[in-house]
Amino acid sequence: MRRLTFLATLMTTVWLGLGASSAQTAAAPPPPRYDEHDPLEDMNRKIFWFNDQVDNYVLVPLAKGWDTIAPDRVQRCLSNFFQNLRFPIVAANNLLQAKPGAAASDVGRFLVNTTVGLAGFFDPATKWGLEQHNEDFGQTLGYWGVPPGPYIVLPFFGPSGPRDTAGFVVDAFSIVYAYFIDYEYTFGAAAVDIVNMRALTLKEVEQIKEASLDYYTAVRDGYRQRREVLVNDSAVASQEQQEDLYQIEEDSGE
Repeated sequence: MRRLTFLATLMTTVWLGLGASSAQTAAAPPPPRYDEHDPLEDMNRKIFWFNDQVDNYVLVPLAKGWDTIAPDRVQRCLSNFFQNLRFPIVAANNLLQAKPGAAASDVGRFLVNTTVGLAGFFDPATKWGLEQHNEDFGQTLGYWGVPPGPYIVLPFFGPSGPRDTAGFVVDAFSIVYAYFIDYEYTFGAAAVDIVNMRALTLKEVEQIKEASLDYYTAVRDGYRQRREVLVNDSAVASQEQQEDLYQIEEDSGE
């Protein structure tokens, strides 16, 4: 929903660092040059740099302009609206994960926010005890035991992996309104959503960059942690921690 609705599937290969002596090899295999879950780090860093340049020279100026003219309240209302449109994806994946109670709550949230919340611009459902869920097909695959695979950075789309990339493609075809509205309008709506989300997180992303010795590693580790929390419905991470991880992921790719 927060990204464009097309994506090319990437194939990955795993490689290990070489160069240990024969004696060392006989005693124990040499350690990999990079993190074992990031075998494509060289390529990933180059794509990450490209995405960061797009963010710095395209998204950030647009987001700052939007932040200047749109009050925070307006930005939050737009965020609520686009989140409400994700209802079919979230509810369907809750059902696929054998969580009928959560899916019923999703239906309730959608009905309340679409009516009382004026097409989803407001969120009375949360105040009424209907919890907001964040589900996608990548999480569904993980729920049923599909491993995430090696870390991949996709051009424009940001952090991912084979499992989450496949999930994103499936979810892209689950956006119901796209079948009834002309492409130029859905594309425009996606652009507005991306710029609005970037405006909401300008300060947070800047703080993460300033605090990180290696921004690439911070984003990679944050993405992994967040996906693990979401797939396992973990109660270990607090809500504040999950929101921080969400910001790292969203603003490193869109």
